[in-house]
This record gives sequence, structure tokens and C-alpha cells, in this order.
Amino acid sequence: MRETMAADGTDRTDNIPTNMRLLIMLEEIARAGVPITPTEVNTILKLPKPTIHRLFSTLDAEGFLQRDLDGRSYSPGLRLRRLSSNVLSSLRIRTARLAVLNALAEEIGETCNIATPDRDAMTYLDRVETKWPLRIQLPVGTAVPFYCTASGKLYLSTLTPTHLDRYLSSATLTAQTEKTVTDPTALRDEITSIRKNGYSTDDEEFMASMAAIAVPILDDQNRLLSTLSVHAPVQRISLQDLRAFVPRLHDAATELAQLLLSDQL
Repeated sequence: MRETMAADGTDRTDNIPTNMRLLIMLEEIARAGVPITPTEVNTILKLPKPTIHRLFSTLDAEGFLQRDLDGRSYSPGLRLRRLSSNVLSSLRIRTARLAVLNALAEEIGETCNIATPDRDAMTYLDRVETKWPLRIQLPVGTAVPFYCTASGKLYLSTLTPTHLDRYLSSATLTAQTEKTVTDPTALRDEITSIRKNGYSTDDEEFMASMAAIAVPILDDQNRLLSTLSVHAPVQRISLQDLRAFVPRLHDAATELAQLLLSDQL
């Protein structure tokens, strides 16, 4: 049970101040990492049943939450996701984060990116471009599909079986190139391998002549915060050659996680 402490150190779990209720609710919803019902949240908060449903309704109406496909549970809405992205993009954190990205891009010699999952796509949060004149233009803010990108497939590998089933049964797997995997069963098999290997690849599946590799940036509960990836034209470096950088990508992802979770930032 979550304990909310008063100034005198006493437990205030059953007496959460009114002006803190929405914030603590959002904290618990974000902590869950999956769609969650008001009843599940209230096992922690212990608020009156009408109160918890009223608060959920308010957050839903204001765009901080959105009702999931089952009609009972809720997940972060557009405003809450934007809030999260703005926090991650704060100047102090971003300066340190770009230093890690710059060092990685300099060592590998190719473009490196950080992407975060949104409701139906991965969005590029940061990137450092290669110095080569031949490069793939995917600027910060670009949204790319889950099913045919290295970062997106890595995110899919973190879903629970139920949520992965729901995605595979409802998503339209449109062929972006001749190599795009559009069969749900084949995609599921690949996602299983990604979960086992700890990294994901894009073998010209999203864009012809582009290869990419992604690794996870994890929080202190081993959940996906964002992804770190490198991509390059296959005319310059093959997917197999990019695989050699997986250990270096994991090291950089650990550095980035420490930056985001450090008490000093």
C-alpha cells in the first residue's frame, strides 16, 4: 500500500489532501505502465468510490486520461503524454542527454536517436545526425509505426501478452517496403525473439535501403522509458555490421537512464 506522509510523519493514506488527489492518481496510473481501472487505483488510494470515479471522469474529460478499448480501464491521454515529453525535454536533462548521444554518434559514425512510445506510434524525442552527406531525414517530432521500425518493435516486445494480442488483432500492418512484415504471426515470432535478445532491428522494413538497431532505456522498475537507436543507409553499413554496436548502445542506454532517474536532475 502506498503511504502518503504528513509533515509530522504520520500515515495519511486514508486522508489524502484534496489538492493532491489528482496528482497522486496520475502518479499511480503512470507507475502501473498498463491500462488500469479506477477500482485498481483505489486499492492504493482508498478514496470513496464516487470520488475516485469522479476524478477519473474529470481527467478523461480534460484529456489527461483516455478510456481503453475494453471500456473499463484507462491509460495516459494526450495531455499527460505531452507533459511527460516536455519533462523529458527540459533543458538541463536534454543538455546532458545530447552529450551522450553526440559521443555515441561520433563513435559509430551514424545517426543516433531517442524515441518515446505514444498511443499508436513512436515519436523521435532527440537525435544527433551523422556527418556523412548521405543521411535519412527523420527529424525530432517525427512519428513512425510500431510494427516496422526497430524502436517500435522493441516497444511491442514490452507489452503484456493480452495487450500484444490486442495490438496484433487490430493494427493495420501496411507494407512500407518489400521487406515489411505484414503477417501477425510472423511479427509475433519476431517480437518474441526481440524480448529474448534485448534489442530490435529494422532490416529495410520501414524505409528501403535503411537499417536500424534499437535498445531499451529502462526505468528503475525495469520498464521501458524510451528507446535508443542507430540507423544508417545500407550502402554504407549493413545491418550485420550495426549489430556489432549493440553492447555500446546498451552502455549508452544505461547512461541515459541514469541521467533521467538521477536525483541531481
